[in-house]
Amino acid sequence: MSGAVGALPGRLTGLVQALRGHGLRIGTGETVDAAAVLEVLGLSDRERVREGLAAALLRTDLQRPLFDAAFDLYFPLGVGAPEAARGGDEDDGDSGFDLAELRERLAEALAADDDAELAGLAGEAVEALGRYGRGPAPDGWSAYQTLGRLQPETLLARVLAALRAGREPAFTDRVEADEIRRRIDRFRRQVGTEARRRVAELRGTDRIAQLALPSGVDQVDFLNANRDQLAELRRTVQPLARKLATRLAARRRKAARGRIDLRRTLRRSLSTGGVPLRPAYGHRRPARPEIVLLCDMSGSVAGFSDFTMLLIQAMSDQFSKVRVFAFVNRVDEVTRLITAGSANPAELGRRILTEATVAGWHGSSDYGSALGEFAGKHLHAVGPRTSVLILGDARTNGFDPNVPALRQIVGRARRVHWLNPEAPALWGTGDSAADVYAGTAQMHSCRNTRRLGELIARLLPV
Repeated sequence: MSGAVGALPGRLTGLVQALRGHGLRIGTGETVDAAAVLEVLGLSDRERVREGLAAALLRTDLQRPLFDAAFDLYFPLGVGAPEAARGGDEDDGDSGFDLAELRERLAEALAADDDAELAGLAGEAVEALGRYGRGPAPDGWSAYQTLGRLQPETLLARVLAALRAGREPAFTDRVEADEIRRRIDRFRRQVGTEARRRVAELRGTDRIAQLALPSGVDQVDFLNANRDQLAELRRTVQPLARKLATRLAARRRKAARGRIDLRRTLRRSLSTGGVPLRPAYGHRRPARPEIVLLCDMSGSVAGFSDFTMLLIQAMSDQFSKVRVFAFVNRVDEVTRLITAGSANPAELGRRILTEATVAGWHGSSDYGSALGEFAGKHLHAVGPRTSVLILGDARTNGFDPNVPALRQIVGRARRVHWLNPEAPALWGTGDSAADVYAGTAQMHSCRNTRRLGELIARLLPV
């Protein structure tokens, strides 16, 4: 591992500050524990140091991808250009570089699953293919440019052919193909790590840690999440639900303690000479609230609605009743599709779109039509104990927003909160009617799971 022992305190504090800057809650105690880990483990085994610091600083496995990326910046595998890439003419860029030979070596390393060789090849590829800038000294290194020229995903067939040489095709061929894809994905991540390391040496580790580290899963925007990130978000439903349920239960216990009962307090004070040391409270027994979700299932908003539906359903024991309605331009109740134990998170959106009547003659979202149909056919689901959560970006595609229908819902419900996955700066732009709806219902920006958890813990009644 590079870096002198004297630089360790700065590296450790830099790592902690970078993780804090990306939302991880790391206190002084965890930092002291991490310093003790470094003192005990030393620097002889980099991967042991990685695992030790992760154990000291992290609280959940979901924080691990961010930690690994930050660790590779502050405790890099090497300094400068990789050994295999040194000695060439710096001014010639990639002149004389044999791309075919590098691809051949990469295919062999992928077939052998040689992680050390793959890491070395990632360094060579970034040095040879990822440099950019017109001067003799590079302006930086790009993982995107490197992978675009190297195209490791096109090596799948060659690696599979090498593995299958000398034997008949078997049922394991598909498994092997999936395994090679995972190895290629790992190599792509190694290229990204190497490019960040080289740029950090050029422009400063702290700056690159601030700008180039991946966001934690709880900070991924719902509207920008890709398929893998959405799958990861679905895996956070149960842990987040347990945390929020605990908070709501604590609020409920606190709310059950009513005002001080003066008569009972005075009676208690007789045992302490008339001094009211132990106040007595009148206990309240409020009924648990009802929740109605009204969810837009169109386009990229569907991922946000999927996650929120699953989260509320996982917390259903905190409410007396949960009913879920989905819409694109028509409304249908889908509570039956997300009942506990029957919902497959990965298939929920598809099932709603195919099994429920949520779209009419066109597939574009129409909030005005949906709100009108809900107010006309399903308003009986809303009562004085009901909190309504409307999930959607409020983009009407040019249709009438039908604010009077929203007023009907607000007038009947206990509370109505609109959770919008778009940033407030976009409300009212283009076909967005968010600013119009915000005049009738409370609208909250809800772009990621962290914000969603905060809103549910704060807004939902107990």
